[in-house]
Amino acid sequence: MNSPQDNPRQGLDSSYDVAVIGYGPTGLVAASLLGQAGYRVVVIERWPTMYGLPRLTHIDGEAARIVQACGNVDQAMRDSMPLHTYHYVNAEGELLLELAWKGKQCGYTAHNSIYQPDIEDAIHDRVASLPNVELFRGWEAVFLKQEAEGVTVAIQRTNSGKDGSSEAQWAEPARTFSARYVFGADGANSFVRRALGIERNDYGHKHRWLNLDSENLSDAAERFKLLTIYCDPERGHMYMPIGHNRTRFEVRLLDGESIEDWEDPAQGWRWLQEKYGVGPQDFKFLRNVVYTFQTRMAERWRDGNVLLGGDAVHAMMPYMGQGACSGMRDGINLAWKLDLVLSGRASPALLDSYEAERRPHAQQIMEMSLFLGQVTNEEDKVKAAARDEAFRTHTMPPMPPFPKLETGVVHCEADGSVLASTGVPGPQAMVRRGEAQGRLDDVVGHGFLLVAKDDPSPFLRDEQKDFLDQLGCRIVVLTGDAQVPGAVTELDGEMSGFMAEHGIRAYIGRPDFIVFGSVARMGELAALVDDLQGKLHWTGRGRGGQVRAPAMEQAA
Repeated sequence: MNSPQDNPRQGLDSSYDVAVIGYGPTGLVAASLLGQAGYRVVVIERWPTMYGLPRLTHIDGEAARIVQACGNVDQAMRDSMPLHTYHYVNAEGELLLELAWKGKQCGYTAHNSIYQPDIEDAIHDRVASLPNVELFRGWEAVFLKQEAEGVTVAIQRTNSGKDGSSEAQWAEPARTFSARYVFGADGANSFVRRALGIERNDYGHKHRWLNLDSENLSDAAERFKLLTIYCDPERGHMYMPIGHNRTRFEVRLLDGESIEDWEDPAQGWRWLQEKYGVGPQDFKFLRNVVYTFQTRMAERWRDGNVLLGGDAVHAMMPYMGQGACSGMRDGINLAWKLDLVLSGRASPALLDSYEAERRPHAQQIMEMSLFLGQVTNEEDKVKAAARDEAFRTHTMPPMPPFPKLETGVVHCEADGSVLASTGVPGPQAMVRRGEAQGRLDDVVGHGFLLVAKDDPSPFLRDEQKDFLDQLGCRIVVLTGDAQVPGAVTELDGEMSGFMAEHGIRAYIGRPDFIVFGSVARMGELAALVDDLQGKLHWTGRGRGGQVRAPAMEQAA
């Protein structure tokens, strides 16, 4: 389906289930999943077309699996390449810190260099194919008011200047609609957040870096395939691949230096020639722009029926490569919960778990990114030397482990603890079921999963089976016996290896792939299912007495 400005037949309806404000990675994920669920979704995006250039350049395996749920992941990842390591070095090139990124996650290479337009185009193609999703690109939200049954939103079409920026005047009068829920994914300068009067906590660290994205023209690009940041107190700089065919260079601006001077391509070429000995014969500039990296967190993520995600709530420094990944996690987390609430199967209280889960997770990543930003941007030569010595002698405190979910819709043990296998992204194996073979989610469908080594049916009461059926939970039994209901043949051992590592016989995965909980003995499964039903604030009521299928339940 085309956007309304391209198709005069389409127009703004009076009411929707969900309005998604902002159509970057966070909004794309939410729009795709809610649209696939059959809800009436309207998307408002101020830019008239997709951005078409890379901003994010990295996604992890968890984010790749989210892309798989939202669009054609093979199209999205067609120019991706694995990133197995991330080097922080000092001015002399001595290794200070290595982030080892090897391994697999969610059925993909754990970390991937990607070309953002491929990711966004693949998800957009899915969204555009959904007749229940209305896309208003080149329109801007200008008014938002909470009502008893939802939210009233007014939008206006923008005029675009030569550089694509919107001008002060509007192209036509405002148009108004209502939505039961609004998801504000409209970036760091979020209109939705400002309309709600939600302030942000500022961590006080700001760094300006010139971003030079380029297309590779020669073999010189091979020198820059290893993602490397030079923590040089005189001027930090870095390089990394953007998929196979492009390269990003970044240079820190010093205090007092002009953004306009550094955004002149001639200045970028001078820097690259001086530092790396490369020029226009090696690379073609795609974009040169100065960004201000900062760390800010919104004080609230929700106000009634309006919720925020992505940079609208957590603007973070890029040194972990997790900004867009975190926004995509926001989108899928909220989408499956809205699906249960809108269908009547769960009460609106379930939405309280959105911020309860996502805030601490994003907060920890922000703090890790902030630490790496301080390492990278140290300007004092004495302090930089002390930093180098601390890394050299291993007296620098180690990086904390990557965060997992420990609150919200996750199972806690009797003592309140969370098992190591809980709250983390679950594995995705290559499997075969009947004639179908491929990635687990493509073969059995997206949604809740009950993965077990044994047939779970004898261990569950009839009402528990009904609950799982209404939830749209797929049963996956890792067995070669095709006669067992839900039998799946695992082809690479990813899921069975995960279960063996943690000593478990069964686990329940959520639609955002997070492991809700696991059991070491099948006899404990019934209690786990009961806890899931309680944590979901389950009502079991569907529209008109019918139970809807969840958004992420699509079969291959």
